[in-house]
Amino acid sequence: MLDAWALIAFLDDERPAAAQVEAVLGNGAVAACSINLGEVLYRQIRTAGATAARNGVTKLRGEMTVLNPDWDLVVSAAKVKANGGLSYADAFCVATALRLEAELWTGDPEIIDLARKLQFEVRDLRP
Repeated sequence: MLDAWALIAFLDDERPAAAQVEAVLGNGAVAACSINLGEVLYRQIRTAGATAARNGVTKLRGEMTVLNPDWDLVVSAAKVKANGGLSYADAFCVATALRLEAELWTGDPEIIDLARKLQFEVRDLRP
């Protein structure tokens, strides 16, 4: 499971995180929540322009499973968010990882800290 931090690091070629993300993309075993892809999209629009951002995120979508939130995921994300410390988009990422029982790849310190509290697996991509 990749969060926006991991995907942005990949698109911006921030090493060593980009290399780790690149290794799992396209193998069919990685997922992201569409809310987090939206976060990547708006950030890339700001830095790379609308066309490049759209092209990059479209390519990413083709290399992973993308989960769209249903009501149960919205409720789960709201519960995560209610504990404080995360953005709503990050709460969707955590809720999606919990649903999938998947290791969450990130460099976001707030998510890494929350992983200890909620007891889910996290891979810290920071150098």
